Amino acid sequence: MSTSASVTARRLTAAALTAGALVGAMALPASASDHARPNRPEVRISAVQYDAPGRDDRSRSSLNKEWVELTNTTRHTINLDGWTLKNEDGRTYTFHHYRLEGRSTVRVHTGEGRDSRRDLFQDRNREVWDNRSDTATLRNDHGRFVDDESWGRNRHHHGDHDGNRGGDHHGDHGGNRGGDHDDNHGGNRGGGNHH
Repeated sequence: MSTSASVTARRLTAAALTAGALVGAMALPASASDHARPNRPEVRISAVQYDAPGRDDRSRSSLNKEWVELTNTTRHTINLDGWTLKNEDGRTYTFHHYRLEGRSTVRVHTGEGRDSRRDLFQDRNREVWDNRSDTATLRNDHGRFVDDESWGRNRHHHGDHDGNRGGDHHGDHGGNRGGDHDDNHGGNRGGGNHH
């Protein structure tokens, strides 16, 4: 093979590689833009009413004015069966046989009531969310972090979490829906008495 043929072959190979790289680069913007989006959860904690308006007298009315709202940010229905909503002390509500429709919000009340598509009830007889400082943490049915919301001294942004807070010891719930929770406060990190 002559020197000019060898140079020509190398130039053709380089041109082919360059053309392949350009074609690959042209396909990148679509996938690169997908990865550039912030990682927003499909279901997020959209609002928390941790201090029920009026007197905290543990009445059904007072307890149901304490709530956490979850919003499905997608168009499709998401099965929340087995998902959990937990406070810093480890008190946990477990969702049972509930599907959150696309672009919908559900309010999880602390007290007793009849579950519907828009309202769920933990069936508790005392407050869950500390008025001064607490964190509501949402995890999926595999125990993976989905979202959280904090207020008071522990206030931070959604998704800025330090892993599992407190123990995952679930007691048997006395109500009919099994809103499993832990009233043993082994996971209490100090401070923040409940009401």
